[in-house]
Amino acid sequence: MRIAKAAAEPCVKTRREISSSQCSVPLCGFSFTSVFRKCLLTQSVFHSRPRTMTEQSALLLRKQLAELNKNPVEGFSAGLIDDDDIYKWEVVIIGPQDTLFEGGFFKAYLTFPYDYPLRPPKMKFITEIWHPNVAKNGDVCISILHEPGEDKFGYEKPEERWLPIHTVETIMISVISMLADPNSDSPANVDAAKEWREDPNGEFKRKVARCVRKSQEMAFD
Repeated sequence: MRIAKAAAEPCVKTRREISSSQCSVPLCGFSFTSVFRKCLLTQSVFHSRPRTMTEQSALLLRKQLAELNKNPVEGFSAGLIDDDDIYKWEVVIIGPQDTLFEGGFFKAYLTFPYDYPLRPPKMKFITEIWHPNVAKNGDVCISILHEPGEDKFGYEKPEERWLPIHTVETIMISVISMLADPNSDSPANVDAAKEWREDPNGEFKRKVARCVRKSQEMAFD
């Protein structure tokens, strides 16, 4: 498996409203201008000769993987589970500094649809993690990975959900920010959300610490 090398410095954890003259997308903790330029470059593939949707998505994902190998992004590493399947990725998130998750190494899988980037990938943690926005089975619940369009429940704006300009990099930066700043208003793990709201330095902290220790044992096993 080819793994893109993670940068040494921890990820920025402040939440910002990112915008540009081209579009406005609420993401967390990174410079949108540089990422948007990368999006335009990597997605220029769609303006070449006509290709099937599968060919287009595969080529785009290969470009994004090559970019991450060439220019690693702090806070995570990424690669393929199987070198012959560009649609299934393995990522390892380094627990953000100055958070309860600091020191952890949390492995997750990204599974991309054949019509990516029109639709988002699915993300599932393989390493055990206790977090309000991660279901007990590991499924990640975050706006950026929700299907594009209107939210039938009215909780999210369309621009907060999946947009085709997003990349593996923007996904991962948003998930890292989610670890540092949970959203307990729409939890995937109700028990974790309740503990985080009522006693973040009690049972919630103890469970996260146990997950961090287990992730370290798995990483260095």
